Amino acid sequence: MSLFLYQVSIPMLIHGLDTLSTLLEKAEQHAAQHQLDPNELLTARLYEDMYALSGQVQRASDTAKATVSRLSGVAAPAFADDEASFDDLQARINKTIVFLESIPTDAIDGQEERAVTMKLRGEERTMTAQHYLTTFGLPNFFFHVTTAYGILRHKGVKLGKMDFLAL
Repeated sequence: MSLFLYQVSIPMLIHGLDTLSTLLEKAEQHAAQHQLDPNELLTARLYEDMYALSGQVQRASDTAKATVSRLSGVAAPAFADDEASFDDLQARINKTIVFLESIPTDAIDGQEERAVTMKLRGEERTMTAQHYLTTFGLPNFFFHVTTAYGILRHKGVKLGKMDFLAL
């Protein structure tokens, strides 16, 4: 059975966003149970030059939207990056999923050879949509989801591999 571009993009991204939502729920519960200021988790980072948890969620959202936009040609909505609470981040994830679900299958399937051009560190790069999805879009998205997981584990939130895999 062949896989189509839609099957390896939209469902994967939604699954990752659902996972991120669950991680945030567990983080919020952790903060309440341990009487932590939620901002302590939202502003936590693995290293000083990396995005904080809220930034990781924002970048995962942006990457999901941009990936689908580049595959389909449908303009992605812009979000302000002003989320300051777990509820705000959950709302952003939900808005991102609504956008992804609005993209029809036929806007992506058959676009495997579509040229995707983007700037990376000031340099313009062009590749096929399939190559973009498998070597940049999905890996970049999961980098931010994984980093959010790592931040929360580092801050003591009880998470395991199955929380990340969400099976």
